[in-house]
Amino acid sequence: MIRRFAALSSLAGWRRFLVLVLCGAVAALALPPLDIFPAFFIAFALAFRVMEGARSLPQAFIDGWGLGSGYFAVAFHWIGFAFLVEADTYLWMMPFAVGGLALAMAIYWGLAALVAHITGWRGLARHLVLAAALAIAEWLRGHLFTGFPWAAPGQAAEGLGAVLQIASVVGMTGLTVLMFVWSAACANLTVRRGRHIALALLALLPLAGAWGAYRLADTAPASASGPLVRIVQPNIPQDDKWRGENGRAILDTLLDLSRGDGAAAKAVIWPESALPFALDESQNALSEISAMLGREGTLIAGSLRRSGGNIFNSVQFVDSSGAITATYDKWRLVPGGEFLPFESILEPLGFRRVVTVPGSFQPGTGPVTISADGLPPVTPSVCYEAVFAHGFVDSGSRPQWIANVTNDAWFGNSTGPHQHLAQLRLRAIEQGIPAFRAANTGISAIIDPYGRYLARLKTGVTGFIDRPIPAALSATPYARYGDWIFLVLTVATILGAAALRHYFPRESN
Repeated sequence: MIRRFAALSSLAGWRRFLVLVLCGAVAALALPPLDIFPAFFIAFALAFRVMEGARSLPQAFIDGWGLGSGYFAVAFHWIGFAFLVEADTYLWMMPFAVGGLALAMAIYWGLAALVAHITGWRGLARHLVLAAALAIAEWLRGHLFTGFPWAAPGQAAEGLGAVLQIASVVGMTGLTVLMFVWSAACANLTVRRGRHIALALLALLPLAGAWGAYRLADTAPASASGPLVRIVQPNIPQDDKWRGENGRAILDTLLDLSRGDGAAAKAVIWPESALPFALDESQNALSEISAMLGREGTLIAGSLRRSGGNIFNSVQFVDSSGAITATYDKWRLVPGGEFLPFESILEPLGFRRVVTVPGSFQPGTGPVTISADGLPPVTPSVCYEAVFAHGFVDSGSRPQWIANVTNDAWFGNSTGPHQHLAQLRLRAIEQGIPAFRAANTGISAIIDPYGRYLARLKTGVTGFIDRPIPAALSATPYARYGDWIFLVLTVATILGAAALRHYFPRESN
């Protein structure tokens, strides 16, 4: 089948570009919540064959850019839902934000295709170099200009079941290398030269799955051992959330849900910016929270706070006396949401950040580990921060659990909340640390250190979930070495391609 598709490499002009855009769009169907992983391998296998026919550097760049444009347009389409919340103000910006972001992120893939073309290699060797170049491009996408690693191809491994467990060793970045390498192997399955090497590379896929299954089979889901934590999902619609007149009703909803079914929770978690006012500026709210918590409880609440004319998107810890004992400030702000990239250029054109507050959002100083009375040390994180594998926890003070607060009400029941949750799940596997997620309208969840869901609340549901904190694992290889493992995998892929070209030239032509 792929041999027949190889003839498409001779396509030119808009037909060639359209085929690659469609390949990228189909590959994105492997991302959560669809998880159609065969779509990824088939689409990239076809794309790799088509891209091999590039006749010039500009053509190679356009090929990669087209592939990336299709992939990111589908992967990012959910962002458009945010512009529907206040459509009269923001709707006109939607095509520029979604389309512009997809086209901009695709530039990384265009550059990767250009690098692969420069080698002049053919066949499997060329495809392995392209796999490594795309993986490096993805690493850069997650780091440059504050980084935006959403929809990393490694996330497509979600549909591969137990294979996802290797994230504890290689991380999301390493998974991205492997997904591209396996795609390169698929592109050569029906090619006489290189077939046996392609099969050897693909054999790593079931081996990874077998290892992951063994890892999961060796441990049952965590039993009730740690302090009881209650996650509250108030399900406040986004267009009601910031109306000051709703403050009393929203607080009452949160307090009622926080009381649960009568069982005393050691910690209660409220979602991102849970109240339409600053928690630390309302003594009445703190007093009512104190009464709700009882003698020994702690509230971990997402809340905006003001300081010196600036706004921080924070997580605040409130003890049973109603005192705020610790504060964490979000340090990875959302581009276009909490700050406007290239503001001096875009603002005069009428563009605005989606989240408007009386002041400017400021970033915090980085991940921290917080100790609260009676609770294991915890790393708080806010919403978008769960997308980043690097710098997710304080490596100098390893936490025992993660408290993630978010508000995905902007995006309704689109693919966005599902992809967002899947990325937090991957963080739990990478670090070997359980994660508790409180989302305003869903999806709230409790995840064990192996990435298994212990409890979930769907989108559009009002409620709460209780679970004791599972024990964290010892530091995983990825927790210890981070993206150094990605570097090893990438270099190994490039050296493998070079060796294939040098020692088996017939296999790489």
